[in-house]
Amino acid sequence: MTEPKRYLITSALPYANGPLHIGHLAGAYLSADIYARQLRLLGKDVVFVCGSDEHGAAITIRAKKEGISPQEIVDKYDKIFRETFEKIGLSFDIFHRTSAELHHETSQQFFRDLNEKGEFVKKESEQYFDEEANQFLADRYIMGTCPKCSNPDAYGDQCENCGSALSPTDLINPRSTMSGSNPVLKKTTHWYLALDKHEAWLKEWIDKGTLDGKQLHDASKWKNHVLGQCRSWLEGGLQPRSMTRDLEWGVDVPQEIEGAEGKKLYVWLDAPIGYISATKQWAADNGKDWKPYWQDEDTQLVHFIGKDNIVFHCIIFPAILKAHGDYILPKNVPANQFMNLEGRKISTSKNWAVWVHEYVQEFEGREDELRYNMIRNMPETRDSEFTWKNFQETNNNELVNNLANFINRVVVLTNKYYGGVVPEFDENSGFIGSDQGNEMSFHESELITLHDKIQEVAEQIANFDFRGALNGVMSISSMGNQILQFNEPWSKQKTEPDFVKPIMNLSLQIVAALSVVARPFLPFTSDKLRAMLSLPAFAENGELTALLDKLAEGQPILEAGHQINKPTHLFTRIKDETIDAQIEKLMSTDTPTGSESINYAPLKETIAFDDFMKMDIRTGVILEAEKMKKADKLLVLKVDMGFETRTIVSGIAQHFAPEDIIGKRVSVLANLAPRKLRGVESQGMILMAEDAEGKLGFVSPSDEFGGGLVVK
Repeated sequence: MTEPKRYLITSALPYANGPLHIGHLAGAYLSADIYARQLRLLGKDVVFVCGSDEHGAAITIRAKKEGISPQEIVDKYDKIFRETFEKIGLSFDIFHRTSAELHHETSQQFFRDLNEKGEFVKKESEQYFDEEANQFLADRYIMGTCPKCSNPDAYGDQCENCGSALSPTDLINPRSTMSGSNPVLKKTTHWYLALDKHEAWLKEWIDKGTLDGKQLHDASKWKNHVLGQCRSWLEGGLQPRSMTRDLEWGVDVPQEIEGAEGKKLYVWLDAPIGYISATKQWAADNGKDWKPYWQDEDTQLVHFIGKDNIVFHCIIFPAILKAHGDYILPKNVPANQFMNLEGRKISTSKNWAVWVHEYVQEFEGREDELRYNMIRNMPETRDSEFTWKNFQETNNNELVNNLANFINRVVVLTNKYYGGVVPEFDENSGFIGSDQGNEMSFHESELITLHDKIQEVAEQIANFDFRGALNGVMSISSMGNQILQFNEPWSKQKTEPDFVKPIMNLSLQIVAALSVVARPFLPFTSDKLRAMLSLPAFAENGELTALLDKLAEGQPILEAGHQINKPTHLFTRIKDETIDAQIEKLMSTDTPTGSESINYAPLKETIAFDDFMKMDIRTGVILEAEKMKKADKLLVLKVDMGFETRTIVSGIAQHFAPEDIIGKRVSVLANLAPRKLRGVESQGMILMAEDAEGKLGFVSPSDEFGGGLVVK
């Protein structure tokens, strides 16, 4: 395949009914940002688009829950998205909105075009209807048991546990998320995209990358789990899929079409068209033509998504584009799998998440540290896991001990030995023989080795191996550390200053190279490095290509005589107490609320009687209570256990005032291993009950019971 003239990069539109967590970041955004930044550094024509997905049933559900309008909900989260993405360093060329007028116009015209081409089948069908709410139940208004994996909380359009795309009538034991009642089937009319008629070409396109005998993409470069999920769906046989819904919030079906009153576009018709409307807006803002990016075969279209969106981006949206007739199809959909958190799946409903907007507030100036850990543990081919301890270890052992240590030593020694000036040295010293029989200096040889390492990183990024590419960047830093350790310039400067000069010059070339090659991964660190080396700030416009051209010829990046600046801290160690506080925060905010329609949390796995008997639950009485300093959610309690008084740290400060619970009788898990929280050793756990709204209540023994009695 020939090199494309231009690239269009998309990241999944975040759904505007809640903030972003680290699973989103690792799933669809950092990988796309790395890819887009790298292409810019290579001087390519690239447009990177994203935006808020602001329609669908979940928006109205959240609006009703919060007692505000859907527009207020999407405005709230769109603002959070923009601020969060900017602070964590996402380099979108445009972040658009599906509530924008241009998007409504684009989506409606798409619908008109497909309708006029006869791609829709208008038919009457039975759909679930909530008689209490007097409303048809579109996808996210209905939940039930997944027929594929038995997840009891699957939605009417998708099971988020196994990733299967579903229809509401596929669910076992369906229930309304509006009222909690069991819905009934009622007739309604909708427009269906005849996916079954696209099945043959989709199979060819997915399996071979060809369409009508023409090679459109290299199927061997698609991830196995992406191909596997697509093939599974295709082998099951495609069925017509409704492209409209009975909803109050969304893009109207064009009103001139008969029967359109009260109908909205299906969110999975509306949302991916958001990529197109975003590109249109970007083009209008920059005096460009949007059409080549979507309608010219010399464009490489790449969708970055999580695995729960594979079917929509690899089957449904391509079918929509092909049916329209004049749009290109994606060259790749490098979907990532899921990131788990501290041994469990991330759950927004249970608040088991690390929220990115909170991270950038609490760890201001450490944005690249999170980016690094996310990329290092990116779930590219299998689920991965984030733990706070691993975050600390990667920062302290890799960013501080490797990268920052190397750069700091080079900049400090250059300022100490040469007043911050890149040293000049004798090119004729230290010759070694090359494979071609031509003589090459050690310095030139190492620059070419550096070129090869950077080229390898570039190839890994091109193949969507971002973890491997990051390892390649760190190996360049390791190479620099090894050169310093082996040659020990600090011990030879006084006796062999001419020997030290080429070593320090080479080390400075490696630092300069790192300022470029690290850019897609660690943009804030790259900025600091450029300033430290007194180099121009990045425009991300071909700098990597220029760097590779120089290194391929054995030419230096920094000329002798170039003046650098003083060293600044790139990374600092993260202390244990900082990590302990984050773990405690996570534990204290974990709430098993589930959806509003579920009155009771599901039962946990059955345990043996012997397992229960291992727990020593005792009665206790709270003697003292005070708020823990600098911890909004923690109370420090003194609890009378009858036989002794214990200190217990409990995450209940947002539910109870300290003065209101003194004298309260409580149940205590007494044989829980002690644990330090913000320097205070907690010697047990207070047992609490929690309602559907997340409100806590004490599990209290009767007033006649004192402390220390066994709860059986």
